[in-house]
Order: sequence, then structure tokens, then C-alpha cells
Amino acid sequence: MRRRPIAGLLMAAPPVLVVAVFVGFPIGTAIAYSLGHVGGLNTTIARIARDQHTVDAWWQQTLGAYADVLADGRVLRDLLTTVAVTLVTTVVVVGLAWAIALYLRLSGSRAAQVLAAIAVIPMFIPVVIASWAILTFYAGDGFVRSLAAILGGDAPTLGYTVVCITIAMIWTQLPFATLMVTSGVQAVPTALIEAAADAGASFPRIVRSVLLPLAVVPTVIAATFTAIATLGAFTVPYFTGPNAPTMLGVDMAAYFQSYNLPQQAVVIAVVVFVIAAGIGALYVWANLRAARAAGRA
Repeated sequence: MRRRPIAGLLMAAPPVLVVAVFVGFPIGTAIAYSLGHVGGLNTTIARIARDQHTVDAWWQQTLGAYADVLADGRVLRDLLTTVAVTLVTTVVVVGLAWAIALYLRLSGSRAAQVLAAIAVIPMFIPVVIASWAILTFYAGDGFVRSLAAILGGDAPTLGYTVVCITIAMIWTQLPFATLMVTSGVQAVPTALIEAAADAGASFPRIVRSVLLPLAVVPTVIAATFTAIATLGAFTVPYFTGPNAPTMLGVDMAAYFQSYNLPQQAVVIAVVVFVIAAGIGALYVWANLRAARAAGRA
């Protein structure tokens, strides 16, 4: 009996070691650099960086780089922009995914199937191409303004705006959420839906009391993946957004490449990592809930 936990631990060890070496170790090194440790693997980058905050001993720490970044009004503005875009994108994406899933589950028509297929198409389009297409679509000489001019009207220029970033993020993140939520809603037994309808439950009541509780795990997974992907996005805001305000992913690249401030860039990355870790806690909770439900079954 004692050998089973050991065997399970040995079987899980390889992927855990891979994650620890290729993900955990670089994260630890970067965090140490943000706290002033410029030796070891951080020596090379420390030699070419400017405006660094350093310490002399391994047990010492400094929050000077964090103070510099968090005192910068531009970074705080971009942080608020990033959080706002993440919240709006996540809410809209999950809402659209649920609308498509409900239409497909309760209708099952050819139109519903076509709609679900169209929602997945962005998954097969590279993000760079999608970003450029959305930018030109909403640009000053793009399709929207051109069509409005033909009809004798005027349309706003959304290219290089935060609104354009949000639209692009919704478009690129919708496929995964649609697949997750649709699979969860489709897995709800038809007998439960019919029983609720026979008991006199309205459509909103069926969704609230039957479909949503049984599909909450894939919904949480879709929401967390959407939020984390949006939080750390670089390509979409870089191509479609303004120079200011922008998102933290663009700030990280600018601080590292353009300003030659890698320590401050790492600080921004740590801030994004902390927020993403909080969001990832929901994903862990969803997996634990699914595992417990499977164990009870």
C-alpha cells in the first residue's frame, strides 16, 4: 500500500520537474533581479542595464525598482487600462460564448451550427494577421468609415484606440471560450432540461437553475484563460492600440528594448504575474471542484 503514493509521485515527477526547470526557475531568477540581485544568471543583463537598484548580499532585498515603476503615472494609467480591457473582454467573451452555447443547445438548427462554426474561425487565424485586419477594418480609411461615407454618414475612427484593442481581444479570445462553454452546456442531460420545463420553469429559470450550475466549471475555465491571455497580451495592443494609454504587455517590451530598463520591465512582469496568479486560483478551484464531483460520481 505504501508503494502506491511513491509510484504516483514518480509518475508525476517528470512534468513537475520540467515545469520547475523551464518555468519556475526563470521566474525565480527574474523576481530576484527585480529585488536587486544582479549576480549569477542576471550578470549579463545587469551589465548593460541602467537605473538599477542593487544589493550587496544575497539575504538583502530592495524594492527600489518597484517604487520607481509604481510611482510612474504612465504605468499606473496603463495598469488601469489593462485591467479594464481584461474585465470587459472577459465579460463580453463569456457572454457571447454562453449565448452561442444556449442557441446551439436549445435550438440545434443549422443556423446555430453555422454560428458556432463561425465563432471558432479566429482560432485558425494568426494573431498578427487578425490584429492587422481589425486595425484596417476600423481605420480612418477602413471598411466601416468607407461604408458610412457611401451611405452619406460618418463613423468614428476606432483604429489605434483602446476600443480597437478590446474588439480585437474579444475576437481572438472568443473561439476557446465558445468551445469550452458549448461543451459544458451540451453535456447537460436533456432529461433535466425537459423535467424543468415540465415543472413549469421558464427559459431564464432553466438557464439559472439547471444549465449554469452544471456548466460552471467550463465557464470558469473559459473566463480564467480569457482573462490571463488578455492580461499579458502584446501583439494585439501593439498593432491596434494607441501609444498611450497602452497595455502592460507593450510597456514591458518598451522598458526592456527602448528604454534599456530591464529591471523595471521585470517589475511590470511581476505585477502582471501576481494578477494572473490570482485569476489562476479560480482555474485551480474549478479543477478541484470537477475532481471532487467526479469522485462523488
